[in-house]
Amino acid sequence: MPKYGFVIDCDKCTGCHACFLACKDEFTGNDYLPFSAAQPDSGHTWIRLNEIEHGEGTKVKVDYIPRLCQHCEVLACASVAPKGAVYRRADGIVIIDPLKAKGCREMVNACPYGAIYWNQDKDLPQKCTMCAHMLESGEENTRCSEVCPTEALVFGDLSDPNSAVSKLLKKKGDKVESFKPEFATKPATKYLNLPKLFIAGEVLLADKQKECVKGAKVTLTDVDGATAETMTDFFGDFEFKNLQRNKEYTLTAEFAGYLPTEVKVRTYASLNVGELVLNTL
Repeated sequence: MPKYGFVIDCDKCTGCHACFLACKDEFTGNDYLPFSAAQPDSGHTWIRLNEIEHGEGTKVKVDYIPRLCQHCEVLACASVAPKGAVYRRADGIVIIDPLKAKGCREMVNACPYGAIYWNQDKDLPQKCTMCAHMLESGEENTRCSEVCPTEALVFGDLSDPNSAVSKLLKKKGDKVESFKPEFATKPATKYLNLPKLFIAGEVLLADKQKECVKGAKVTLTDVDGATAETMTDFFGDFEFKNLQRNKEYTLTAEFAGYLPTEVKVRTYASLNVGELVLNTL
């Protein structure tokens, strides 16, 4: 028996919305009973892209988090649903029964991920089905993963060690995350490179401020003494990624022939510390 799931790499997502459009094309106006009734023309985004803009000044990033039903083992939506209105199949796909779930609007607010939508015309809660109708017909992909141009969405059989999704999980195992792990729902959808805070800036030399300083060493030290190092690029820029929120760090910039400089920062958000100017010895 297969166990289906997604691995979504946020670093690869460009925000093209191909996944969203493919989902709309597949489900709008099309019934796939007993898995799903037709999606309405508007108001539903069974897969949506959360746009995250962070940083400031010249150091700004835009990241995307593709979000859909997480196909959880612990079904928060089932806690308010009539018996049998939502169920998890043996292959891991969570289905809202389009007949038994009629009238159960409470399911929309019960989902902690906001992945369930209300179809007013059909009096029905609806969501991603992992394209169960396609899998039942022998296909091996969902529409969203099928059209993703950057392979940010990888779908497959988690129980098959030779599937693309299993190989990716094995390769990136220590970097795999759940979205909102505090919900403790044991989702079948996993993520790589969820957007985290960063600190960025640039290094200048006091006597050569019109020149870019390539190869200056910048060290980041947290309050516990853990350090990370990087070198400025050919623009004199540096960046530290995947940082914890609301933590104090010390930045130290060094370059041969110049006095080091130091600045303390706290990560309330992603930061642009601006120019770190090194004076001559």
